[in-house]
Amino acid sequence: MISAKTLYLIVPLAPLAGAIIAGLWGRSIGRANAHRVTILSVLVSFVASCVIFADVLNGNTWNGSVYTWVTSGETRLEIGFLVDRLSALMMIVVTFVSLMVHIYTIGYMAEDPGYQRFFSYISLFTFSMLMLVTANNFLQLFFGWEAVGLVSYLLIGFWYTRPTAIYANLKAFLVNRVGDFGFLLGIALVLAAFGTLDYVQVFAQAPAIAGSTIEVFPGTPWLLITLICICLFVGAMGKSAQFPLHVWLPDSMEGPTPISALIHAATMVTAGIFLVARMSPLFELSDTALSVVLVIGAITALSMGLVALTQFDIKRVVAYSTLSQLGYMTVALGASAYSAAIFHLATHAFFKAVLFLCAGSVIIALHHEQDMRRMGGLRRYMPITYWTMVIGALASAGIPPFAGFFSKDAIIEAAHLANVPGAGFAYFCVLACVFVTATYTFRLLFMAFHGAPRMDAHAREHLRETPWVVTLPLVLLAIPSIFSGWYVGSVVFGEYFGASIVAGAGHPAVATMAEEYHGLWAYMAHGMSAAPFWLALAGIATAWYLYIARPDLPKAVAGRFGVLYAIVERKYGFDELYSWLFASGARAVGTGLWKGGDQRVIDGVFINGSARLVGWTASVVRLFQSGLIYQYAFTMIIGVFVLLSLWFARA
Repeated sequence: MISAKTLYLIVPLAPLAGAIIAGLWGRSIGRANAHRVTILSVLVSFVASCVIFADVLNGNTWNGSVYTWVTSGETRLEIGFLVDRLSALMMIVVTFVSLMVHIYTIGYMAEDPGYQRFFSYISLFTFSMLMLVTANNFLQLFFGWEAVGLVSYLLIGFWYTRPTAIYANLKAFLVNRVGDFGFLLGIALVLAAFGTLDYVQVFAQAPAIAGSTIEVFPGTPWLLITLICICLFVGAMGKSAQFPLHVWLPDSMEGPTPISALIHAATMVTAGIFLVARMSPLFELSDTALSVVLVIGAITALSMGLVALTQFDIKRVVAYSTLSQLGYMTVALGASAYSAAIFHLATHAFFKAVLFLCAGSVIIALHHEQDMRRMGGLRRYMPITYWTMVIGALASAGIPPFAGFFSKDAIIEAAHLANVPGAGFAYFCVLACVFVTATYTFRLLFMAFHGAPRMDAHAREHLRETPWVVTLPLVLLAIPSIFSGWYVGSVVFGEYFGASIVAGAGHPAVATMAEEYHGLWAYMAHGMSAAPFWLALAGIATAWYLYIARPDLPKAVAGRFGVLYAIVERKYGFDELYSWLFASGARAVGTGLWKGGDQRVIDGVFINGSARLVGWTASVVRLFQSGLIYQYAFTMIIGVFVLLSLWFARA
């Protein structure tokens, strides 16, 4: 009988073992064995996660250290695990989506020369994410956090012969370093304030320092807990691509589609959401921090949803959809509806993975064509891909009884009931975003699968449904995209999370909603009479009218909005701004340091200048080394005269 502690170790270490075998001995074992060993390792991790999840539901949680890494004074830096209901749910989501992506990769990457390397990377990515979500201290959290960022860099730039891929992975790496700097400052403040990095000890001491202040700038005191939370949230903004650190995520579409599903559905981009939920005992002590979270999430949700309406690359539409949905989750965190945020994280993982993998299926069938303007009519050729895409689209748009309806509706209501500054603005943004989400999602569906085929004759002749290794994960992911939302009563309004998540009495949004919850069917009936449902239907109808009934209108509408449309289409100019301000600025600073500092000061003054000084001194001294006795005698007389003059002057 395997012990519980052994199971906890198996979950992250099995994918690590698969990654090592496929990475180091991939050529020796061959392509088939590389995917077999990695899929088996993730399957083992998923089965172990299911067993742990069932055990946790029975009340058996665990928090303990595996080993001590470093001891410095009274501070112990440890590797340990916290297995509670929050981490158990995250383990299920991460391992299930990762398993589906591993299977899907067999078909998608079948002809790629880096086949074994790719499987090694995605297994290593799974290990990193599992270490992050099971951590019981900030040290291990930071290890998993940075490991996820490093492997994502390798995966986004997997096709390293493409300049665009290299640019994208460098951009992702640098933007995340900005967020990680804030995250590291937050961890340093935690260690300085609490003297420990262990979650339980930090959370226990947090109320005692709730009123403590710190002067960031002389004469300007800040609440210490607010500063800690904002620094930690800056890290979350980088990983979860929140405004204004969102610019890396759309460009990361340069990586293979399986990575788009793995990074942008269930793993890396949800790390920031998980972080804030895990830190809920700290965030509940600062309304200022919650307000910052709420407003940033609201801006991200609506602004990125609008950009999705202007994109024609099928993967970029889904990428901007991910940004918008992450904004929803962030709004829920700011409204202290942590359970709703994590619930939407889970439902979103399933339906967004479906959308990404369906997009990849289309790309395979069209020989890597991604422009929706050269698609159309695919439903008759790819029925499985089409119907799973329909399920993902309905879930994303928030149509009952699909999963997205339940989690999204809970977030919108939580924003409506929130009592922190900015709640009204956030409610407007998420409500308006319902219409936008439904419109861009069904715009994608109608442009790709409906209407007349717009691809070339050669592509049309070879159109067919993709292999079973591609379609099977679509079907398996479509199932929870329908049914996972039905657990809203126990997960969001019930006691599922227990002590894993803390929502203070001063932020009663979820408690208020729980009092009004009267069962699943009543929840759906109420939702179908509320504004979000009708806004979603209006969005679907708008997409149908613009892209099926009157396909000539979108171009006219874009021309009518003129400058506004151009601004949104250019993603509000953030790429250009950052390129000018940071990239060009960094190059200007570097050029100045090179030419002014290195060439003129170091080389010109210290190195070449010192050489010239030595040469000049030598040329002067050489005048006194002529070899003529009378010159030496004359020099001695002058020397004696100078010495006597100085002596008499002192006397």
